[in-house]
Amino acid sequence: MEEALVRATIPQDLEKLLGVESRLHPKAFTDAFLKNSLPQTTRCDVNNLLTHKALILGYSRPKKDKRKSKKPKGLNARQKRAMKVFQLKPEHQRYSLFLPLHDLWRQYVIDLCSGLKPTSNPQFVQQKLLKADFHGAIVTVVRSKCPSYVGTTGIIVQEFKHVFKIITREDKLKVIPKRNSVFSVEINGFVSHIYGSKFEQRASERSAKKFKVRGTIDL
Repeated sequence: MEEALVRATIPQDLEKLLGVESRLHPKAFTDAFLKNSLPQTTRCDVNNLLTHKALILGYSRPKKDKRKSKKPKGLNARQKRAMKVFQLKPEHQRYSLFLPLHDLWRQYVIDLCSGLKPTSNPQFVQQKLLKADFHGAIVTVVRSKCPSYVGTTGIIVQEFKHVFKIITREDKLKVIPKRNSVFSVEINGFVSHIYGSKFEQRASERSAKKFKVRGTIDL
């Protein structure tokens, strides 16, 4: 039924209204239809219009396949505590085991401070030490609000944001809070003091921090 309607001839009254003939060739029918449908102000003929008319097509960039990163995720703080990542085993708490680490640290600081000569500027050395990594340094607590900490000397085996973990010559692991403590460190005869209250940062954060130069810092 539908196909018969499509093939049916156009009634004569519609032919007069549209100005076309149903028995024309399909191309002739299309040209005639377009000629009557387009605005009369158009000066170009139908063929030129069909030949030169721009055809705008919608374009969308193909979406890139976002592949999930296959990099392994690190452990979070809770998992590290559960696995006791930062805890030293009792058999590893020996002063002699960390002496090679201290030798490496000493050479690292000497290179960092351009040789640590007697003529070196103390302020320059102090600025370098503020951003240095202290794992392996031998430090001594010279002042503290807790008298039991004063005089403690050892190698820093772990540094956290608020505390130093120090292994003493007696093979004892001490946890010294940075706040309200002053530490001294000696390298090739050069003695520098570290004010722990202004040092409460992780080593990775401290290396990128800009410190203000001050004359004295009270405990």
